[in-house]
Parts: sequence; structure tokens; C-alpha cells
Amino acid sequence: MTYLQLAYLHLATVIPPFLIGAFILLAKKGTPRHKRLGKLYMVFMMLTAIISLLMPAQIGPTLLGHFGFIHLFSMLVLLCIPLGLIAIRRNNLRAHIGNMIGVYLGGIIIAGAFAFMPGRLLHSWMFM
Repeated sequence: MTYLQLAYLHLATVIPPFLIGAFILLAKKGTPRHKRLGKLYMVFMMLTAIISLLMPAQIGPTLLGHFGFIHLFSMLVLLCIPLGLIAIRRNNLRAHIGNMIGVYLGGIIIAGAFAFMPGRLLHSWMFM
């Protein structure tokens, strides 16, 4: 799969959780709808994190000629999603909330902001 194809796939898997996550953060918690949307959110976030790890870093230093600093956010997602799921199954609401907010802020908002920086593909699509 080419870098461009991975980029489109990544966008297709990150836009839904951006919207779903915002809704979940604003809506009433613990409802059947929250649980259904939360599962969908987790699946999308895991997929988007895996896809992003397949995309080589385009700017900055790399590890093994592939991974850049932005890939740390993918690792955050791959760690925090299962931890958040385990936490809620153990009725540890504080840990669940912390992991899920961390995923949304780190995995979507902060990583997304970096994706719009000059030199990155998304920046060139949006601003050139």
C-alpha cells in the first residue's frame, strides 16, 4: 500500500472517532448509547493507530528510518485504549476517564495539530 493510500485510510479511520469522541465527552455517561459509541470509538482508534504506524515519518528525525516523534501518539493510543477498557471493566472510573481523555487529547487533538504543521501531507492538502 502506498503512503498516499495509507494517508487516505488513516483519515477515514480518524475522522469518525474525532466526532464520536467529542459527542461522548459531551453526552451523558454510562448509558447504553455511551457504551455502544465507546466501543465503536475504541475500534476506530485502534485501527487508526495501527495504520499510522505503517506510515513512515516524513519530517524530523526517525528511528529505524521509519518512526518519528508523532508515532509516540500511536503508541499512546495502543496502550491507553486497552487500559481504559480494563479500567471500566474493573469499575475504576477514574482510570477509565483518564485513559479515554488522554486518547482523545493526545491521539486526536495533539497528533492532529502536528499533522497540520508545514511539511506534512495534511498541511499541503489543506493550505496549498
